[in-house]
Order: sequence, then C-alpha cells, then structure tokens
Amino acid sequence: MRILVVQHDSDLAAAMSGCLLRIGYDIDVAADLAEAGLKLGGAAWHGLVGDRAQPDGDVLRLVAAHRRAGWTGSVLMLTALDSPGERASLIQQGADDYLVKPFTTAELATRVRVLCRAPVVADRASRLRFGDLEGDGHGGRFTRAGVPLTLTGPEAAVLQALLLAGGALVTRDRLATYCVGGQHRPEPHAVEALIGRLRRRLGDPDPIQTVRRIGYRLVDPA
Repeated sequence: MRILVVQHDSDLAAAMSGCLLRIGYDIDVAADLAEAGLKLGGAAWHGLVGDRAQPDGDVLRLVAAHRRAGWTGSVLMLTALDSPGERASLIQQGADDYLVKPFTTAELATRVRVLCRAPVVADRASRLRFGDLEGDGHGGRFTRAGVPLTLTGPEAAVLQALLLAGGALVTRDRLATYCVGGQHRPEPHAVEALIGRLRRRLGDPDPIQTVRRIGYRLVDPA
C-alpha cells in the first residue's frame, strides 16, 4: 500500500517515512503542497499523512479537490492543537483521523494501520442489502439504487457496519472505531462529522436515522 507523507520538516519526514517503510508501506515524501498535488495526481495512493499547514497552503483543501475528482484514500493529520473542538474540526473538514504532537513512531504506525486496512467486521454474507443500499461482504464496493458509491475507507467501514446491523442500532462507540482510528475516548463530533459526510455521499432520501445520544441505524425511506 502506498502512503504519501506531506511534511516540510525534513527530519520529521525522514522519521515518519522510516517508520512506515519498516512496517511494509511504500512511501514517498512531498515537501510542500505543490509537490503533494503533483504526486497525488500522478499515482494511486492509499493514504496521506502530514501537517495540515504547509508553507504554501492547506493540505485539506488539496485533499478536498482530489476527493471531488474521485480519490478515496485515508488522511491522517498531524496537529499541535489541544482543544477538543479544534481537533474535531479536522475531522469535519476532511481528515479521517488526527495525531497530536509530540507522538511516537509506534503511535503513528498504529494509526496508519487502522486507517489503511480493510474494515474489521464480520463477513456474514457475500452481499449485504438494506433498502436500495447494497455492498459486498468485504466492504469493497457499495451501490445505492444500482449506482456505485465513491467512499473513503472510514466512510465505507461505517456503511458496512450499518449494513451488517440490518436496521438494528449501531452505537456511536462502535462506529468511532472506524471514524477516528480506534481512539479509546473518541470525540462525539468526529462521529457526527463522518456520518454527515456519509449522508452527503448517499444523497436523498436520507437512509441513516440518528438515535439521540446512542447511535445510528439504517432505515428504508421507501
């Protein structure tokens, strides 16, 4: 799997790259936003890791542009922010997870493994169906009313968990495993932000029902 490290600090970039290479990823480094844009546009990447603020711009704006063009890789943002609201805003604005500085290479390796692996959910059937939603049992492809859906890794994992539940309630804590890299105390806003992004991908009528303060379930709008 290929990971793009976007980091203008050469020492930190080298440490991150070395860590990810040791656990088996194919790594390339971009020193600024312009280089990152060229690399993202020229190859298939499973994930992006780096600081949001680069000398020449905002990485999440670049991510948003490539996702509109169909890129579905996972994004891990590094941050020095210590406010829960500020960290949650990273998720709301397009990151799939964040890692607070300073961090260890072990933490980095764990987060990347969680974000870039296939969803760990029981394989109950070769096809999963609920209403006009359909997906394969491995979480690789999803459709709505026969139209293919383009989802990021965490979005696909959440939709698969909801499909596997078959209309039963899925708690926020369970969904948070897919939303913020398995943190022990995920922030509620991160789950809500991911559900909001998934709803936009699915379109109207909304097939996800919120059970206040508890979780979410699929409903058949028909």
